[in-house]
Amino acid sequence: MSTTTEPAIELKNVSYSNGNTAILKNISGTFHKGKITTLIGPSGAGKTTLFKLCNGLISPNAGDIFIANKHINQFEPVELRRTVGIALQDAAMIQGTVFDNLSLPLRLREQQLDKVVASELLEMVALEKEFLHKQVNDLSGGQRQKLSIARTLVNQPDILLLDEITSSLDRVSQREIEKLIKRINDTYGTTILWITHNLEQARSIGDYTAFMMAGELVETGRSEVMLENPTTDRAKQFIKGELE
Repeated sequence: MSTTTEPAIELKNVSYSNGNTAILKNISGTFHKGKITTLIGPSGAGKTTLFKLCNGLISPNAGDIFIANKHINQFEPVELRRTVGIALQDAAMIQGTVFDNLSLPLRLREQQLDKVVASELLEMVALEKEFLHKQVNDLSGGQRQKLSIARTLVNQPDILLLDEITSSLDRVSQREIEKLIKRINDTYGTTILWITHNLEQARSIGDYTAFMMAGELVETGRSEVMLENPTTDRAKQFIKGELE
C-alpha cells in the first residue's frame, strides 16, 4: 500500500510455512493507522494466518512485522494482545454469564472488571446493561458476536482484527455489526482489519481493500477504486466471480 499515512502494521518480506506447505510467501505491505482495511480473497489465501502473525499467535519463518513502528518481537505477549485485539467468526465463550465472559481478559491478568465499565462496553456494542446477567447460551448469534467484540475492547486495543465475524449472521445482524465497527473506528480512531468474503461489505466498510491469493498480497488500494477497477488479472477474476 501507499505509505503516505502513518502505518499501524507494516510487513516486510514475511513468509510462513506449515511443515512443507508455504502459506504466506514473501508478503510486504502497510495497513494504515486509524483506517478500516478489508481483506478479500479465496479461501486458503492466507488471510487468517496473516492475522495470527500480527496478533502473535504464531511467528513468521522469515521477514519482519512492525506494530506502530515497533518490531513485534519487542512486545511482551500481554502487551501485544492488548495492542492488537482479534475477534473471530466463532469466538469461544466460557460457560456462565455475559459478565463472566466480558471480564475474562482482565481475570486472566488477575484483575477485576468494574461493572460500570462492563455496562459501558455493552452499550458501546448496542446491548443493554441488563445483558450482563444473561447466560451466554441464551444469546442469539448476533448478540454473541457483539459480546465477542465487546470482550476484545476490554483491553482497549489500538488495532482490531476481525475474521469473518458476520458471515453466519442474517442481514439485519450484519448491518448492526457493520454500524458498530464504523462507530468504533469513528469514535476511537481504532485501526480495523476485516476479513470478508462479501464484496459489497468490503466496498461499503473499507477505506482500503487488500486482495490476497495463494499466500500472496496481490493488490491493495482505496476500496472504491480497487473493487471497481482492479489492476491485476487475478483480482479482476476474483471480483468478477471467476475465482473461488
